Amino acid sequence: MSSDLHPTLDPTKMGLGRSIAVLTSGGDAQGMNAAVRATVRVGLYTGAKVYFVHEGYQGLVDGGDNIHLATWESVSMMLQLGGTVIGSARSKDFRTREGRTKAACNLVKLGITNLCVIGGDGSLTGADAFRSEWSGLLGDLVTAGSISEAEAKQSSHLNIVGMVGSIDNDFCGTDMTIGTDSALHRIIEVVDAITTTAQSHQRTFILEVMGRHCGYLALVSALSCGADWVFIPEMPPDDGWEDHLCRRLADQRARGSRLNVIIVAEGAMSRDGQPITSDQIKELVIDRLGFDTRTTVLGHVQRGGTPSAFDRILGSRMGVEAVMALLEATPDTPACVVSLSGNQAVRLPLMECVQVTKDVTAAMAEGRFEDALKLRGKSFENNWKTYKLLAHINPPDVKSNINLAILNIGAPCAGMNAAVRSAVRMGIIQGHTMLAVHDGFDGLAHGQIEPITWTSVTGWTGKGGSMLGTKRSLPGKMLEEISQNIAKFNIHALVIIGGFEAFVGGLELVQAREKYEEMCIPMVVIPATVSNNVPGSDFSIGADTALNTITATCDRIKQSAAGTKRRVFIVETMGGYCGYLATMAGLAAGADAAYIYEDKFNIKDLELNVEHLVEKMKTTVKRGLILRNENSNANYTTDFIFNLYSEEGKGIFDCRKNVLGHMQQGGTPTPFDRNFGTKMGAKTVLWLTDKLKECYRHGRIFANTPDSACVLGMRKRALTFQPLTELKADTDLEHRIPKTQWWLKIRPIMKILAKYDIKLDTSEHTDMEHVINKRGDLGK
Repeated sequence: MSSDLHPTLDPTKMGLGRSIAVLTSGGDAQGMNAAVRATVRVGLYTGAKVYFVHEGYQGLVDGGDNIHLATWESVSMMLQLGGTVIGSARSKDFRTREGRTKAACNLVKLGITNLCVIGGDGSLTGADAFRSEWSGLLGDLVTAGSISEAEAKQSSHLNIVGMVGSIDNDFCGTDMTIGTDSALHRIIEVVDAITTTAQSHQRTFILEVMGRHCGYLALVSALSCGADWVFIPEMPPDDGWEDHLCRRLADQRARGSRLNVIIVAEGAMSRDGQPITSDQIKELVIDRLGFDTRTTVLGHVQRGGTPSAFDRILGSRMGVEAVMALLEATPDTPACVVSLSGNQAVRLPLMECVQVTKDVTAAMAEGRFEDALKLRGKSFENNWKTYKLLAHINPPDVKSNINLAILNIGAPCAGMNAAVRSAVRMGIIQGHTMLAVHDGFDGLAHGQIEPITWTSVTGWTGKGGSMLGTKRSLPGKMLEEISQNIAKFNIHALVIIGGFEAFVGGLELVQAREKYEEMCIPMVVIPATVSNNVPGSDFSIGADTALNTITATCDRIKQSAAGTKRRVFIVETMGGYCGYLATMAGLAAGADAAYIYEDKFNIKDLELNVEHLVEKMKTTVKRGLILRNENSNANYTTDFIFNLYSEEGKGIFDCRKNVLGHMQQGGTPTPFDRNFGTKMGAKTVLWLTDKLKECYRHGRIFANTPDSACVLGMRKRALTFQPLTELKADTDLEHRIPKTQWWLKIRPIMKILAKYDIKLDTSEHTDMEHVINKRGDLGK
């Protein structure tokens, strides 16, 4: 968002005298409603008029009641709905010049010169074509007498901003398109359900997922459930794949596996461009192996259901960015798409993205599959490499004589087991002996250490909690015993998976290197905690699952409040002193306020929030949702806030409170946490393998430099290793949080979307970037 152009501009007046229209086009995707809601509310916040266009481009052509003013309340209760409330249609009329002329006339008559389009690459290409012929269309309308010269002059330029809504994640230049994460949720729910029945009958299941020209859903699903094989259009299997596939399935069964899962993208094909269908694979498996085989085509289930927390936050953030991009655009600004790179909002030239997307399709058609993979972006390529490495079941004959130990520290969270599984398997592929340490640092001190094999981690990606067992104890008081066991079990490196205790425990082990030579081994801390409070990483494994749990509960609570009317719910979330869960759940569930420790609040703020709710009860939206982080304030407890609201709201609204508690640590991991954990585990072991080679001197391992003990974290756009000792300076050890936290910058969005009169910080300028391989590592 920019302040360079207008250093003194008040964001609440940026849109005065301007009109914005928002439409959804092409295939629907979960999260489109969040984007529509944010566009409407931020548009109104800036002082602009905002119009809904119903039924996509067809509504633009037909005009009339299809284009009407949106109000604040008209987008209420939309966040949790899948699909698009304003409707979408594939319009033949808009493809004709005559249709586009009608559309232009409808916009000019209403004084709309800013168009926000939410759809796939076809919809966005159509928007750009409409913009480029705008002056010609106006000329035709003036000539025909449909509009006056004055009207044409007033609407002389059309600004266009796109948001990509597509479950396929097939648009180049953006890490994640709106709807992709929710589609993965649907697929993984089905895979989890099918796994139990397949195991009962020792079956092979072939699942066909959407993705005509893009294998993203298939690839990430395969990575997230540990599928035996995946077929994607970008990288067809080598010739003779039939033998290889059957060999792999038979191997798995020989190792004691009771099921096989094969995932097929609907656009899967062979190297010579022939389609590979699920039925074809089924026949192959039955004929060659005689396995009981079933196929399931997921179809439109993937488009349906409620949007995930990620898609709601993505849609909301994109909506804000889209309005700012429209209001800052000049006649010379190319039409842009707003998207996410890592966790940063970016603006990209629309046609550059469309061109790269077309280049991928062309590369596949011409058999240039390596190019297609690269053009999909870094995230897609990393997913493919990780999948290929972990699918490889033949460990090397030559052992490395390296012993790697893995332990879980702190509270359990969903996704820990996915990280353990991929670390174990990646270690075995590298020729190492992998050791499982049970019950955290206690287990390391008491010798609860045993070898862990390839098959012992089968099926772990989808399991919540910690299979190894985890404890909060820190190593400081057990250093003597720990050093003896590191020597006894001949441990050469440590993988520590956990939350803030893992970080502090890692620091204690590094400090102990001065006294205990056994501690001079490479170690990596992988952040895994629902609280997302580990220094050195923007995201922790487990936070996404917890966020979805909170959001789903808040949806139910809001539904209850909407039924009873005039009711305010106060919900307490976990997170220690870190307000990440409360803030992000507030954005995903449409809360009126979220109280957190990092954003100090006093009695005046509480009073303001009560007044805000009193005003809200006068509208058609007669309900309220307040989130409070468990440690946000020692005196303003959940009970205090509940009592205050109950007293002040007497006769206007009544209150209920919910403490969500440990349900936030449970549940099966979301696709993001499975994939993130898998990538983190694999990357850690590869890094440790290189580090061990560096530290090998005179026949033994000796590592005592700061960079031999790191946190592996997601930073903006990439996974990076950062020394524990360097991160200590950026840590508030008393409150167990990093001193700088990226998500605090998006808190104002939640307040604006809840209709608070605050100033949006527009000082962070989002420049137009260029597409060339901008896709980061987040690619869920």
